[in-house]
Amino acid sequence: MKLDHTATGVYAIAATPFHPDGRLDTVSVDRLTDFYLGCGVSGLTILGIMGEAPKLDPQESLAITRQVVKRAGVPVIVGVSAPGFAAMRSLARGAMDIGAQGVMIAPPPSLRTDDQIIGYYAQAVEAIGEDIPFVIQDYPLTLTVVMTPGVIQKIVNNHPSCVMLKHEDWPGLEKISRLRAAQKASEMRDISILCGNGGLFLDFEMERGADGAMTGYAFPDMLVDVVNFQQAGNREAAHDLFDAHLPLVRYEQQQGVGLAIRKYVLKKRGAIASDSQRKPAGSISERAKAEIDYLLSRVARYDKRAAFRT
Repeated sequence: MKLDHTATGVYAIAATPFHPDGRLDTVSVDRLTDFYLGCGVSGLTILGIMGEAPKLDPQESLAITRQVVKRAGVPVIVGVSAPGFAAMRSLARGAMDIGAQGVMIAPPPSLRTDDQIIGYYAQAVEAIGEDIPFVIQDYPLTLTVVMTPGVIQKIVNNHPSCVMLKHEDWPGLEKISRLRAAQKASEMRDISILCGNGGLFLDFEMERGADGAMTGYAFPDMLVDVVNFQQAGNREAAHDLFDAHLPLVRYEQQQGVGLAIRKYVLKKRGAIASDSQRKPAGSISERAKAEIDYLLSRVARYDKRAAFRT
């Protein structure tokens, strides 16, 4: 089955495990996949920014895709963003042939005008083929490309293969409301909206009409619980759990070291053997690790999943 507009829940943005010498850790790929599944995710998104995709060669990208798809048993979305459309097409077609359910496309930072953004996605769809479902990644904080709700509406309406928005604008709550209003008024096709930004605004994003989360916070099981609570109408439980994790969510959002923090916590949770990144890589100091351990101890007062021996 291919990805469609009904997707909901939590699609974890997966890290890519490496050995300390930079080699892919294929054993930890399985281990991490099992970890995400045990957290109750609805799907996985691999080869994204958090997955260090630009540091992989094409063969490695397809090998990871094949390994995750074979093991996951849930929908897998593959990040295929690339400087050129030839590489994008090759990875997109290859990933779908392996069994991925869809691909994610981020706009290049060079885009500035609305027409440039709309035109870029038209060319991307032409390159990969209209038969491949795709996700728009709207992440202006990192990508520096600002997509208005109107631009997103045009991309969605122009391309039936666009089935999901990965919403990572900040502030972005009003954007979600405007997009859902456009759907209600039949001004835009129905799409799934999953939210990123480390889950930093997930509590209210769900209340604005998001269908779930697509992010890499090291406690995807917390994200799953928050989404389930909100979908069940249990607002207080959702906010109570989210608030307990918020200091760690915030700490993870530091530019340049966020991935190092996430991998450190994932290692403590037993999801990966090493918190190594492939170079060039950011790092965290021993003092930072002590601060993370302290935050984990505070989260554990409410959520025992954060209780570790340090």
